[in-house]
Amino acid sequence: MKPVTLFYLRNCPFCKRALRYIDEAKAAHPELAAVEIELVEESEEPEVADRYDYYYVPTFYVGGVKLHEGGIYPEEVEVVLRKALEA
Repeated sequence: MKPVTLFYLRNCPFCKRALRYIDEAKAAHPELAAVEIELVEESEEPEVADRYDYYYVPTFYVGGVKLHEGGIYPEEVEVVLRKALEA
């Protein structure tokens, strides 16, 4: 399984939706429940955020590769989580 890193901001409405979509995807698809996500709140961990190349949140990296940046829909979250399951 590939590591997933999610960069977000606590008060960002798109980030709140992304977190909700993650929970919903894991509930609807039990195989996705095993995917662990490292959450990086960029204003609290700027030294970590500065090592990555992105402009908008939420941003998902899977295995060190940026897969999604900015507003997101439930089906896109599922794609990110499934990519993490790929060997």
